[in-house]
Amino acid sequence: MTTLDRDETRTPMVVRATSGPLPLRVAVPVAVAAGVALLVAFPPYGWWPLAPVGVAGLAAAAHRRRLRAGAGLGFLTGVALFAPLLAWTNLHTGLLPWVLLSLLQAGYLAVLGAATAWVSPVVDRWRWAWPAVTGVLWVGQEALRDRTPFGGFPWGRLAFSQDASPLLGWAWLGGAPLVTGVVAVAGGLLVVGWWRRWPGPDGVWRPVAGVAVGLLLLVGVGLAVPTGAPGGGRSVRVAIVQGNVPRLGLDFNAQRQAVLNNHVDATVTLAGQVASGAVPRPDLVVWPENSSDIDPLRNAAAGARISEAADAIGAPILVGAVLAGPGAGEVRNAGILWRPGAGPDLTQLYTKRHPVPFAEYVPMRSLARKVSSQVDRVRADFVAGTTPGVVDAGAAVLGDVICFEVAYDGLVRDTVDGGAQLLVVQTNNATFDVAEARQQLAMVRLRAVEHGRAALMASTVGVSGFVAPDGRVSDATGFNTRAVVVRQVTLSDGRTPATRAGRWPELALVGLAVAALAVAGVLRRRREVIAAG
Repeated sequence: MTTLDRDETRTPMVVRATSGPLPLRVAVPVAVAAGVALLVAFPPYGWWPLAPVGVAGLAAAAHRRRLRAGAGLGFLTGVALFAPLLAWTNLHTGLLPWVLLSLLQAGYLAVLGAATAWVSPVVDRWRWAWPAVTGVLWVGQEALRDRTPFGGFPWGRLAFSQDASPLLGWAWLGGAPLVTGVVAVAGGLLVVGWWRRWPGPDGVWRPVAGVAVGLLLLVGVGLAVPTGAPGGGRSVRVAIVQGNVPRLGLDFNAQRQAVLNNHVDATVTLAGQVASGAVPRPDLVVWPENSSDIDPLRNAAAGARISEAADAIGAPILVGAVLAGPGAGEVRNAGILWRPGAGPDLTQLYTKRHPVPFAEYVPMRSLARKVSSQVDRVRADFVAGTTPGVVDAGAAVLGDVICFEVAYDGLVRDTVDGGAQLLVVQTNNATFDVAEARQQLAMVRLRAVEHGRAALMASTVGVSGFVAPDGRVSDATGFNTRAVVVRQVTLSDGRTPATRAGRWPELALVGLAVAALAVAGVLRRRREVIAAG
């Protein structure tokens, strides 16, 4: 008689456990397959229904295992997910950064695997709690991974795999944490129906019916929620200029004059089309991150070239620029509004608030250099800004975030709280590939739904495009090509439930995760006492 069997003889409420965990020879390939399923749910594959399947696989593999085994299985899932998902990080920096980052991210799924094993008594006692417990544990794991270390790395959140899914609508209610929770709940439903036969005469149809109803409810709510926010109606015409770079790779920076010229020339060409009547004049032009890596505030020639473009098009340009200072050896990654006839508007300047560690600045540089000399490629540390990216362009108030910042809930929400009517993501994908760009565009789609705002992504090399408040993408550009797209977009002033709720959905779900772990601890202690007695 197993420990669980002894528990059941004294505690009738416990669902009888007919056996222990999955055999290890089964659990290991299931854990690996779970990581692969999660991987292909993300762009560029986009098989979003496999995300719940991956969640279910890890939940089943780790169930009823010792904590160390659960952690090991979670780590296998994490490696199978993150190593290929983040493969674009090794294109130009070598294998070591990619390996270290992939292993670090896999470590968080190891924590999740251990937590899944720990809560086994809870779901054994109340089997229908399995979906909810799975959901809150995933949210808790992502909340930790999104913040640690050095501000976290939210790439690969479950929510970002659902850009084309009917579950995306949940973002309107509670943002990315709620979408992650719902996807994980769907995975928990799958494992409830699959995990061994239920006792009793209805042990075949009851779980199947319950799972089907639960999944239909999740999808139905996602489809039923109204996207967008109240207060819309006024529209503006916006142009995205994707100037491209002479060569992909880290040395795109050495070609900075050519990159700036590309964006100026593309804008001047657009101005010629406007003058000929072929294209309506835009109210605003958006250039991507790093479109001027020559500081246009200190280099008169660079500033003159941008003024040439702004004067030609007759509209303000949001320029992605690298600015020197404020201290010696420091630089800023900024979006600055450049007005026709007036030049740079220093009152409308956004400095990136979350520089990327080991890419834009190097924490503990002397120690990091012992691991890899690649850190010395970062010659000057980028300094973080302190204020949200709210830029008043006249025609519209923009919510500007730069590159990876779109993955961070609070950085985007702060711009909407500050009055942003249109979300703008300035990015540079020249050191990565099209898979990374499409993964980033999926995040923009979620943010548009989350805050009920039209959004756009402007990239140096692609993918650029516009996103409607319901998540639909328009005028997406190709990769590694020059492109200019112009579109009329509707502005919004209202706030969605997700915007109003802010951090509370995530805090509530994390609190429930902690509660589930605590209840599991009580049940485990009670089981030990009964076994000892």
